Amino acid sequence: MDFKNFQMPYSINPDYSKKVAYFSMEFAIDQALKIYSGGLGFLAGSHMRSAYNLKQDLIGIGILWKFGYYDQARNHDQTLQPTWTKKMYSFLQDTGIKFQIDIHDAPVWVKVWYLDPEIFHTAPMFFLSTDVPENDHISKTISHRLYDANESTKIAQYILLGKGGAKMLDMMNFNREVYHLNEAHGLPAAFYLLRKFGGDLSKVKEKLVFTTHTPEEAGNEKHNFDMCYDMSYFSGFEKDEVKAIEGGGDNNMFNHSLCALRMARISNGVSQLHGVVSREMWGKYEGICEIRSITNAQEFKYWADKPLYDAKDENDDTLFDFRKKHIKKRLFKTVADQCGKLFDPNVFTIVWARRFAGYKRADLLLHDKVRFEKLLNNPKYPVQIIWAGKPYPMDYTAISTFNSLVEESKYYKNMAVLTGYELALSKLMKQGSDLWLNNPRVPREASGTSGMTAAMNGSVNLSTDDGWIPEFAKHGVNSFVVPKGDYAKMSVYEQDNYDLEKLYQILEDEIIPTYYDNPDQWRKIQQAAMDDVKDNFNSDRMADEYYKQIYNAEILAPVNS
Repeated sequence: MDFKNFQMPYSINPDYSKKVAYFSMEFAIDQALKIYSGGLGFLAGSHMRSAYNLKQDLIGIGILWKFGYYDQARNHDQTLQPTWTKKMYSFLQDTGIKFQIDIHDAPVWVKVWYLDPEIFHTAPMFFLSTDVPENDHISKTISHRLYDANESTKIAQYILLGKGGAKMLDMMNFNREVYHLNEAHGLPAAFYLLRKFGGDLSKVKEKLVFTTHTPEEAGNEKHNFDMCYDMSYFSGFEKDEVKAIEGGGDNNMFNHSLCALRMARISNGVSQLHGVVSREMWGKYEGICEIRSITNAQEFKYWADKPLYDAKDENDDTLFDFRKKHIKKRLFKTVADQCGKLFDPNVFTIVWARRFAGYKRADLLLHDKVRFEKLLNNPKYPVQIIWAGKPYPMDYTAISTFNSLVEESKYYKNMAVLTGYELALSKLMKQGSDLWLNNPRVPREASGTSGMTAAMNGSVNLSTDDGWIPEFAKHGVNSFVVPKGDYAKMSVYEQDNYDLEKLYQILEDEIIPTYYDNPDQWRKIQQAAMDDVKDNFNSDRMADEYYKQIYNAEILAPVNS
């Protein structure tokens, strides 16, 4: 293949003919390709699969992380040990494309690797690496660790993704009409385009669209403005020129998301609720683009258990129950292997599994130890509970939460904490759970997609009313939802206590008795969830909406201009 004059390797559906480049720091494509950490990557991976399904004229641009995020291992006492192992991928193709970009006023070599669409059934994908012999050691490390803890390395990674990805397209003579930034990490692409277009911001706006994933302003990345400038983030534009574009008013900090909202022609939040929150949050700033809502989704073909759906569609309750127990057993083999505990497929199984972050409250159920012990030691209604997830390797509070759960699990034969929460284990846990527990602090979760893929495998959601849940949940029909309190008037302590009380009430009074005493009703809830999630939260719908609502959208006047 001639990558200097690259052509899309499949026939394009005319409904999706707008030429798009999709920039993301992480993609969860397959267990074998470890270039992701969590939800952002899972979302991007499903988007790439759906772009392939629909034959859209879209390519993905990411970074080939030499060590990935990290590998989750254990110390001798079972506590968390982050390890970094060099990754090697025989299925990626060397494009032969190599070029230089400026990072910190010095030329850095960038090499480009290609993932053919037929390998994992994705859109064509290109991955950038600085780990080449021509670079010095510091430059090589830019593409070593996803979300490196060092601030200057992290900024260099954003420059690699944005400026490197945009220059790669030029090197390939591969015209793209839309540059889609999945989060603001790739924003240096906008400044590269601004330089290419002679400082004409209107031409950048024609091309740039932006998806924001963070529902509170403090969570959106800001970095020292002078450091970004010194790192060559702005492609040679002067500080006052950049400040005029960003418009944040804080001379010391550069607000990546705000700048993206002012340089893009249109943007979107990742659930209906998140769109509302984002419009309120950013509306005080002048000159931001319109913020729409496109709810995140996951690819049905990849995640859903087809035999379970077949049994449901054939109205074969016996086969349906048998299949669910069978896929529970597959997860329980991993539990036995990792923890030496034998779980029973006939016992009600709760799973909490996602990235460990404070607002997601992994250990919320344990805040009431008396009630937790009662839950796990109930002879009439036995329960098994499993945790998994990757804390950020430098987030010592989250690591402490993980380790405290490991310690607690030593006292219960029906409680387990698993390591290695990546695509393969995630799929096992969605299939092997009866209840998918999700209890973030409202309104901190922009979307939260793990419950979608759980529902695709007959696992019922129990969630606080945040992210995608308000668009999906019908309490007692397809899921169970903690009723919203007056959170604005509550302290964090009061909110946690309120949610904890409601979670236990719903578990003790509704969910567990239904599972054991009324299995026909439980099966109806499972199957209602499977029906309701199949189309509305399949990423084919999401990828279609991005074309109709974002890529093909006209430029509107900026908000508050």
